[in-house]
Amino acid sequence: MSLLRFDAVKQGTSREPVKAVERKESVGIFFAEAVFDRKSMRQYLSNDSFTQLCQCIDSGEPIDYHLADAVASGMRLWAMDHGVTHYTHWFQPLTDGTAEKHDSFVSPDNNGGVIEEFSGKLLRQQEPDASSFPNGGLRNTFEARGYSAWDPSSPAFIIDDTLCIPTVFIAYTGEALDYKTPLLRSLEALNKEATRVAKYFYPNVKNCTTYLGWEQEYFLVDESLYVARPDLRLTGRTLMGHESAKNQQLDDHYFGAIPERVQEYMKDLETECYRMAIPVKTRHNEVAPNQFELAPVYEECNLANDHNVLLMSIMKRIARKHHFHLLLHEKPYMGVNGSGKHCNWSIGTNEGVNLFSPGKDSAENLRFVCFVAITLMSVYKNNGLLKASIASATNVHRLGGNEAPPSIISCFLGSEVSDILERFISSSYDEAIVRNAKKELSLGVGQIPELLLDNTDRNRTSPFAFTGNRFEFRAVGSSANCAAPMLALCTALAFQMKDFADSVDRSIAKGKSIQSALYDVIRDYLNESQPIHFDGNGYSKEWHEEAARRGLNIEKNVPLLFDAYTTSEAVKMFETLGVLTSHELQARNEVKWEVYVKKVQIESRVLGDLCLNHIIPVVTRYQTMLLDNAKKLQEVFGDTKEYEELSKGTKEMIRKVCRHLTAIYEMVEEMTECRKIANRIEDLRSRALEYEQKVFPYLDKIRYHVDHLELIVDDEIWPLPKYRELLFIH
Repeated sequence: MSLLRFDAVKQGTSREPVKAVERKESVGIFFAEAVFDRKSMRQYLSNDSFTQLCQCIDSGEPIDYHLADAVASGMRLWAMDHGVTHYTHWFQPLTDGTAEKHDSFVSPDNNGGVIEEFSGKLLRQQEPDASSFPNGGLRNTFEARGYSAWDPSSPAFIIDDTLCIPTVFIAYTGEALDYKTPLLRSLEALNKEATRVAKYFYPNVKNCTTYLGWEQEYFLVDESLYVARPDLRLTGRTLMGHESAKNQQLDDHYFGAIPERVQEYMKDLETECYRMAIPVKTRHNEVAPNQFELAPVYEECNLANDHNVLLMSIMKRIARKHHFHLLLHEKPYMGVNGSGKHCNWSIGTNEGVNLFSPGKDSAENLRFVCFVAITLMSVYKNNGLLKASIASATNVHRLGGNEAPPSIISCFLGSEVSDILERFISSSYDEAIVRNAKKELSLGVGQIPELLLDNTDRNRTSPFAFTGNRFEFRAVGSSANCAAPMLALCTALAFQMKDFADSVDRSIAKGKSIQSALYDVIRDYLNESQPIHFDGNGYSKEWHEEAARRGLNIEKNVPLLFDAYTTSEAVKMFETLGVLTSHELQARNEVKWEVYVKKVQIESRVLGDLCLNHIIPVVTRYQTMLLDNAKKLQEVFGDTKEYEELSKGTKEMIRKVCRHLTAIYEMVEEMTECRKIANRIEDLRSRALEYEQKVFPYLDKIRYHVDHLELIVDDEIWPLPKYRELLFIH
């Protein structure tokens, strides 16, 4: 075993668990202690300022300068009471990460001293420049103005000695440069259109809120082993490595006892989450060894997304404290389960009604069928867009295997809901809707049982599944910003709701009753969207063939998938609702193509370097050992039949080693040349396609030969920690 690998494995298997920080008080006492929430606002703001701020947050009204000054003053006092010395506008650029620039509260007082201040102007808006972030051509480096603006709906929080203020990030022109801006626009569009449809059932409804509950999957690896794997350090995944003889095939890790070191990590992580008001609820071992999951209680979508992005940063920081490294890559290890971020998604009214929840009476059940039908229609019409929203150079490795859903978007409803919708379609209005003695609407197709919440099964192969009172978008990758799929989904649904309400209103204007108009449009939607409804095995070859016949998007080429954002239909939808302009959509695609190129480029270069500087030299040394062995056998036995028999195994190993070595060297050279050709292509889309078609395939081809050599070469000299060492924490 190489010295570096031996040292890493020795450290990785002898770690003593770092004890979690002991907190004797109950969670309720320190929950949100690092967040400027309404409890803190009430304490640090005047009654008038507190009332005005809450009204603005609840109604979405703008905050004027006078109120902003009052809030900034109270926020600074609260922060300083918690030991804070700096503040930052915390935003989410198009990198799947976060960004911050820290400024001190201290300013010169022109008398040789300093004062500590924080004004409403600094709270509301700043100019961080941040010109090097991906922007897809929306900004030039010589036009550096980029503005961050306060999002009052997401409370400020403290990390270490810094007050973090959630903000949007926009260009000088007002165009979005981040994830939060279009997400907020899409949520407002959905609020408007969902409220319009909800009024058919609840005339007094004032607004609708979108809720998100994410399930964050992740891997942990010992820090010393991580350091000894250059591919993990530079790409987030293992570019080589043969499967361990034992991995997840016995399912003994899934829901098993959490290892002590991991348990201590989880305790610290949960404590920090509670301080940040992230309402984490569930933790458990996932399917693959060293894979785990964390899930919170549902929250309003924008806040939930902020919390998830913040969580990913906290997880990394706490992992280092416990001598772990966090892996959020969707597929860090070949042959075992990948990591996703299931996004459970629903809509509720201000009156507390979950629009996707089956009702207790017939009128509510008609509402339930209505919103399910609209969702099916929006997913059907935008299945390519939704697939593009979760597509990436990393998630492509996960989709379609080891419990991850396939890349074909379909909707699972379960047998009961499917049966109800089928009977709804096959019935006429007069047959399906009758009036009982109380003059209430009743579905002739039968009452939807309340047990539906428990009866609806889960389909692990469905990317978009109904799970009782919500939909679960299961295809989202573990490292992704939830805002990308959420803004696509919310925009698509808002546009479909607008179409639905327009159709119903036209029918009413022609003299139809509300119930009759609703029924007709719902049935049309259910009929037209039937191709997206699939409750079977999404892994089967038959489904892929059937999906193509149904006209669903079956494209797997990641750069091509991004074209779904800029079709005439998509541009019309985004622009009509004011979510993104055509220019912004094109710019975001430019960013996606650029990121795809860079990630494949980095993986290609890392793989080439590992092969040339680690694998080939070690394997060549082992090859020499085999040749020496064969030579010495010949010296002892001569050119005899006995020698031929005894050296047969050694010679065959030499042949295998030679073949694999030659293949690796030649393919690395070919891959490098393909990369050079691709790099000369100016157009980003064309360059991304060239990388996908010419460079990307070499990653698996080269890996095949390296992994076979790992099985042959002496374990003592193999330079990298193996899967059996990486995958098991003791």
